[in-house]
Amino acid sequence: MKLTRRTVLAGSAALLGGSLAAPAVKASPGWPAKGPIKLIATFPPGGTADTISRILAPKLAAALGTQVVVENKPGAGGTIGSDLAAKSAPDGYTLVISHASPLGIAPGIYPKLPYNVVTDFTHVTLIGHTPNVLIVPAAAPYKTLADYIADAKARPDQVAFGSSGIGSNTHLMGELLSSLAGIRLKHVPYRGSAPSLQDMLAGAIPSMFDPITTNVPHINSGKVRLLAVSSEKRLDLYPDAPTFAEQGFPRMTTSTWVGVSGPKGMSPEIVTRLYEELQKAYRAPDIIERFKEVVLLPGDEPMTPADYTRFVGDFATLWAGVSKSAGIELELG
Repeated sequence: MKLTRRTVLAGSAALLGGSLAAPAVKASPGWPAKGPIKLIATFPPGGTADTISRILAPKLAAALGTQVVVENKPGAGGTIGSDLAAKSAPDGYTLVISHASPLGIAPGIYPKLPYNVVTDFTHVTLIGHTPNVLIVPAAAPYKTLADYIADAKARPDQVAFGSSGIGSNTHLMGELLSSLAGIRLKHVPYRGSAPSLQDMLAGAIPSMFDPITTNVPHINSGKVRLLAVSSEKRLDLYPDAPTFAEQGFPRMTTSTWVGVSGPKGMSPEIVTRLYEELQKAYRAPDIIERFKEVVLLPGDEPMTPADYTRFVGDFATLWAGVSKSAGIELELG
């Protein structure tokens, strides 16, 4: 399945039932001559944002002729790192892996979110998306989603699921399944996918919702079992793993998307250069192969900065309805 703005927004609607103008800053002569460029990953090492950033960074560094350093700034569903990026100087030396949770989900659940997802960023382009999954340890008694739901019905508030943080899209996936299936799951939030996965493999929690990207090695090694995938169709890489839709939950069809953004006010010259180099980078054969390995699915066509800005705003608007329906409203700690 490939990603288009219509595909993702339609999937998000099912869950419910160039960038905007900013004061331009002149590009530094010879940008990026002074380097290095900081690329913020808004989740811990091992998570989707981190994985994608470390695939892209070397390719982008080679193209721009300067060092690209990945910095992990996790916390609060990715909002801490996103806020740091939004408040950075718009000189092209701070970028962020923009992510569905802090930019698409957060506006609907945090009334006091310290940034506006459209006007406080310069959105460069979408990179791709990855399906979300419900996974359990290989030794778990659940062989199917039906087994999992049956146990949750028998033991309300006892079957726990981990997520990458309060208010993350994986948190809302668990809340939505609870609502649709008439069960009460226990939410256990973490500061990212990796620590949640570590605890699940150690036996501290029996399940988790997560983008599939983080879990490919553990799926391939047989350490975890896929109970359901949020894609529209079964994945070619895992044809035996059923979708939520075919198991009776079509409203669970969604994905986690990632892109590249920077602070508001970046000069058009820098944005254009970044856009062009990113297009080359993630269409290079070696990058395509790496993205296949982690099940990051590409879009049908490139999203320009203007396209991506509209995409982020529309996605945030639609997911605000999901949060309101689920009664989720949080304070940033």
